[in-house]
Amino acid sequence: MTAETGPFDDATVDGLTVRTLTAEEWDDWYRALEVAFGGPEEQPEERALWKALTEPARSLVVRDGATPVACAGAFSLRMTVPGGAVVPVAAVTMVGVLPTHRRRGILTGLMRRQLDGLRDGGEAVAVLTASESGIYGRFGYGLGSWRMALTVPTGKVRVQAPVDRSVRLRLADPAASGPACEELYAKLVPGRPGMLERRPGWEQLPLLDPPGGRDGASPQQCVLAEDRASGQLLGYARYSVSMVWGTDDLADGTVRVRDVEALTPGVYAALWEYLLDLDLMERVTVANRPVDDPVLHLVDDPRRLDPRPADALHVRLVRVGEALELREYAAAVDVVLELTDAFAPWNAGRWRLHSEGPGKGASCVRTGDAADLALDVRELGAAYLGGVRLAALGRAGLVRELSDGALAETDRAFASALAPWLPHGF
Repeated sequence: MTAETGPFDDATVDGLTVRTLTAEEWDDWYRALEVAFGGPEEQPEERALWKALTEPARSLVVRDGATPVACAGAFSLRMTVPGGAVVPVAAVTMVGVLPTHRRRGILTGLMRRQLDGLRDGGEAVAVLTASESGIYGRFGYGLGSWRMALTVPTGKVRVQAPVDRSVRLRLADPAASGPACEELYAKLVPGRPGMLERRPGWEQLPLLDPPGGRDGASPQQCVLAEDRASGQLLGYARYSVSMVWGTDDLADGTVRVRDVEALTPGVYAALWEYLLDLDLMERVTVANRPVDDPVLHLVDDPRRLDPRPADALHVRLVRVGEALELREYAAAVDVVLELTDAFAPWNAGRWRLHSEGPGKGASCVRTGDAADLALDVRELGAAYLGGVRLAALGRAGLVRELSDGALAETDRAFASALAPWLPHGF
């Protein structure tokens, strides 16, 4: 369902009612979520932003008497899929159950209620990020994209790739430069699967910088890369610095990079050269970049980069036929999928996926023909954005080939030239 279609019907789980949230309930509902995640209260600026972004008609609450004991929500977002289309997705979020009410089936009830509502008129694809990556596979979510964290020692690594020397770098106020940076970000969204189009209000998320949440770091800083002649913005980086002075009065600073984006390789190299050459800094850290980020190839000593992968976006196909028709395919494919889906049985059965290749569209309809591949909806969700290869899932025994050559053919079709990447959470 979308925000315009109205609330779900009430349901009951273990004697407790699952119902749609009202706007007036948000504060104690969100406090229950904080307690479910360990208890610390977020900074006031963070709470205010999430309150403004919450869609009450897409949010669920379970109360035990007057006390909210479980919650779940969804944002109405748009995400890039292979081929460059930006399609609606239900971004599942704010899922939590109080410790006093776990092991009673409440989480399953929330997921059941949410998925049934989506089936009846919402998006064909749901996505989420997981605090614990092992939770959501049983609800049909597959791990569809990874992120990469890096720590780079500044004195031991330098940029060796061509740097665009025609750009001017200048420091700018993050908020004042925000609209121009958003315009640049929007140009990049169709180019990589998994990226999110930022709806009104979401442009505030990358600028969120509450003083109480800086953990000793500086306020956020922003450097812009502009064309010297025209002033056109070609790239930007947002970061903060954390300074420590040792007992020997030697600086031990850290550059904490939040965002770094550019329209061209040379400008991207220029921004990284800047970040790696800041005075008094011993290292640069970044928590979230694509696993195929060009920075891996920009520097002269990649061994020093210390890349660390972690799971990012989990993908759930709500209505399989429609979902598979939303994306393009890298090669021609004609395959019958035998699909299992214990949590959404309306998806189970045989589906024929047909496409003539890039730019040709696709059809995915029910069929009684013999199956070529057998897999669960979880693996289909994992492969949906093109970053997880069906061939790799086959080698793990999670996809079974039923006709010769079908796995290789389907694997080629599902692949993406760029690894999918989720630029920020929700």
